Amino acid sequence: MLSFDDYLNDSTKESPKQDAKTPVAEKSKTHSIPPVDSASELDFSPAQVQEVVSVITAEPAAKSVQAPVPAMAQAQAKPIAQASASEAGGVTGVEEISFNAGRIKVDEKRIINCRADVNQLVPFKYEWAWQKYLDACANHWMPQEISMSRDIALWKDPNGLSQDERRIIKRNLGFFTTADSLVANNLVLAIYRHITNPECRQYLLRQSFEEAIHTHAYQYVVESLGLDEGEIFNMYREIPSIHAKDVFELQFTQELSDPNFNTGTEATDRRFLRNLIGYYIIMEGLFFYVGFVQMLSFGRQNKMVGASEQFQYIMRDESMHLNFGIDLINQIKVENPHLWTADFQKEIIDLVMQGVELEYQYAVDTMPNGVLGLNQSMFSEYLRFIANRRLKQIGLPEQFPGAKNPFPWMSEMIDLKKEKNFFETRVIDYQTGGALNWT
Repeated sequence: MLSFDDYLNDSTKESPKQDAKTPVAEKSKTHSIPPVDSASELDFSPAQVQEVVSVITAEPAAKSVQAPVPAMAQAQAKPIAQASASEAGGVTGVEEISFNAGRIKVDEKRIINCRADVNQLVPFKYEWAWQKYLDACANHWMPQEISMSRDIALWKDPNGLSQDERRIIKRNLGFFTTADSLVANNLVLAIYRHITNPECRQYLLRQSFEEAIHTHAYQYVVESLGLDEGEIFNMYREIPSIHAKDVFELQFTQELSDPNFNTGTEATDRRFLRNLIGYYIIMEGLFFYVGFVQMLSFGRQNKMVGASEQFQYIMRDESMHLNFGIDLINQIKVENPHLWTADFQKEIIDLVMQGVELEYQYAVDTMPNGVLGLNQSMFSEYLRFIANRRLKQIGLPEQFPGAKNPFPWMSEMIDLKKEKNFFETRVIDYQTGGALNWT
């Protein structure tokens, strides 16, 4: 059985290998994520939080392509040279169909900037992408298959849950209800048209559908519990810790969704790679994990088991999205090693560190008091652990030496060998109204 540590450190056996000669950025300067040995040092001051929120909520300039970003990210928000339409790096699939054109050779395929016909799925070049599509289809599930009856009874019981527990549930629903929509928007409006490989596009279509299922699941939970939909769905506009994470991510989408943006130059290719890292590594690989731990902790204590089961299925989907994204990023690096400069590596490290700070602030906001056997110090350590793994998975140095995983039970939720058994039994379990056995 794979350990959680091994899983996070190894996406797939077929994951593209790094060029041994690729430069690796030197470790960046000390970052401001708080140490874990002192509870008093774990809090960000209100002034620090307000500084971030005030900057990211500023109105963008009328002709600006990029969204406003926190002061700590402004160094990366520089104008870049755009590729003109005639210089666009790759085909989109809507070009004129040339009669009797030559047949595609597998060696002509590339992830970005490919001129070969993207409408022809075969011959396969990236078998890992096609296999992930097949695995995702085999893992299909729907929210209504999960009973929420016990959750409803517990939620309606005035003594069933503490106010701290109710806050965790509502805050996480508030974040996730719009987070998966932002991911779906990024896939459809920013990423898809720039990916010039059909088997990778096939997985992106499946991922987009899964993001819709996840949004459906959150709505199903909100409706089942009788929560105020306006309150939950507007938290990304009204709760600073949620708003800060979403605005941080939106900067990536707004740049690439500009109709004048095209890959095909070193600068634009690097910005596209930055987008992939921003969403796959930071959003799906970091911003989701405080919520996953919190919601799965309810199920482990036999509370809110329906909602917890929904989140377990969602986390399994997201772990596959993350692995696909890691392979995609690494393959682009292999095919375009000139993009992976020392300066760009430092930029990515800084983005990940900003993500750690934003997610820690979210942990503090969702859980001001220790509950469910969790506390803020544990999440500070956990985010260091996750950040190390994410950086290492794309060939960057760990920034928090010695960070440990304070939630070893998470390995039971993500372990790939167990995942196969889980989905083999899921269909029968659902048909008989069964549920996951929380241990």
